[in-house]
Amino acid sequence: MAIDAEEPDRRDFLVLAAGAFVAVGGAMTLWPFIDQMNPDAGAQALASIEVDLAPVKEGQAITVLWRGKPVFVRYRTAEEIQAARATPLSQLKDPQPDQARVQRDQWLVVVGICTHLGCVPLGQRPTDARGDYNGWFCPCHGSHYDTSGRIRVGPAPTNLVVPGYSFTSDTQIRIG
Repeated sequence: MAIDAEEPDRRDFLVLAAGAFVAVGGAMTLWPFIDQMNPDAGAQALASIEVDLAPVKEGQAITVLWRGKPVFVRYRTAEEIQAARATPLSQLKDPQPDQARVQRDQWLVVVGICTHLGCVPLGQRPTDARGDYNGWFCPCHGSHYDTSGRIRVGPAPTNLVVPGYSFTSDTQIRIG
């Protein structure tokens, strides 16, 4: 009886089975090391937050923490919206129209960190100094922001950052 070189035999099967066993075993051994590189539940929980806007009154502002940073949410008045829209872009250090910074005219959402040196500007409380443009004022170095969070005067190079956010209902937003 002659053995055909093309026909698989028992040895070929054992080589393939051993190779598959080693590959699966190697993957199972490495998986815990790969999985531990994923962010933990605490970090994932901070990735996005829900903010209830129902208790916020017109003209009022709240501060929430997102990823360890203050986020300013302001329910703007008609006068604040009008002032932001009436500003010519040529007067802005970092030109950006108000419409590009908001999803709904009355709600402004910005990260509350001065873009100069990372201070937290004043302007959230009714008793705070709001600067020359009725927005926010950073007393550390004198940056003034308008009612759209755009830099108007001072050393800050750019506008307050608008984080990624979306409205999940008429009275709730998700930041992140």
